[in-house]
Amino acid sequence: MQNVDNNDVVEIDLMEIFGLMLHRLWLIILCAVAAGAVGYAVSRFVLTEQFESTTRIYVLNRQNDDTLTYTDVQLGTQLTKDFREIIKSRYVLEQVIDICGLQDTSGSLASRVSVDTQSDTRIVTITVTDTDPARAQYIANELREAAAERIMYVMDIQAVNVVDEANLPTSPSAPSVTKWTAIGFLLGAFLCMAVVLIQFLLDDTIKTSDDIEKYLGLSTLGMIPLREEKEGKEHEKGSRSSGGREHSGEKRHDREETEYSQDGRRGPVRKRQVEGSGEAVDTGDIHGEDVYGGDSGEDSYAED
Repeated sequence: MQNVDNNDVVEIDLMEIFGLMLHRLWLIILCAVAAGAVGYAVSRFVLTEQFESTTRIYVLNRQNDDTLTYTDVQLGTQLTKDFREIIKSRYVLEQVIDICGLQDTSGSLASRVSVDTQSDTRIVTITVTDTDPARAQYIANELREAAAERIMYVMDIQAVNVVDEANLPTSPSAPSVTKWTAIGFLLGAFLCMAVVLIQFLLDDTIKTSDDIEKYLGLSTLGMIPLREEKEGKEHEKGSRSSGGREHSGEKRHDREETEYSQDGRRGPVRKRQVEGSGEAVDTGDIHGEDVYGGDSGEDSYAED
C-alpha cells in the first residue's frame, strides 16, 4: 500500500510490491505464456520467410604492376567504404534489376542489399535478402558482377577477384521463431506486471486494521466479524430450509395415507353367494348404497 503525505510524496513498500507480484505470479505466468504463444504463431504462420545469399569479393589495387606493397594494402583498406557506396549505387542496382527482370525500384532493392567490409581487409561481403532462396542467389551473383565492373571503371582498380560465389540458402534467416517467442513471453510478463502495479498504486482502500493505524494514525477499538455473521445467517437459513422440507415431507406423507385409506374404502365391489342358488349378488359400494343386492329395505338373504 502506498503512503501519501502532505507534500504529495508517494512512499512505496518494495517488500509489499514483491509480495503482490508473488501473489499474482500465476497471472503473470499465464499472460507471459499467452503472449509467447501469440509471438510464436505470428512468426511461424503470419510473417513471410526471408532468405539470405552471400557473396564476397577481393579488391586488388596496385600502384606498381610487378609487386604488391604495404601501401597498396593500406590504401585498399581505406577505400572499402567507397566500394560500399559504389555497390549500392543507383547505376549498379538498376543494371541488376534489368538483368534479373525484377519489379523492384533501386531504392527497394537497396533496402534488401547489405555490404560489409571487415576491418584491416579488402574483402567486401555482399548479402542479398529475398523471399525466394534461388532468386536471392541469382541477384547476389549478378550484383557482384555489375559492382566489380563499376568499381574497376570508377576507381581505376586493377582487378576485383571473387572470393566466394553466392550460396543457395537452405533455411530462412528471418523471422526468428525463437526470438519472437522470447520477445512475446517477456513482453506479456512485463505488461501484466505493469497492470498489476498500476492497479495496486491506484487502490487507496483500507483493507485491514493495520492499514488504519499505518495510514490514518488511528487505533482500532474493535472489529466486527462480518464473515462469521454472514456464515451464521447462511447456516440459519439452511436450517430453516431443511426444516421446511421436513415439514412439507410430513404433510405429503399424511396426504398420501389419507388418499390410500379412501381408495381402500372404494375398493372393488364385493360379491356374495346367495344361499340355495348359484347366483352371485352385487353388494354395491359401501358408501351410501345398500351393501346387499335387491330392493331397498328387504333382506337379500334367501331363507330356507
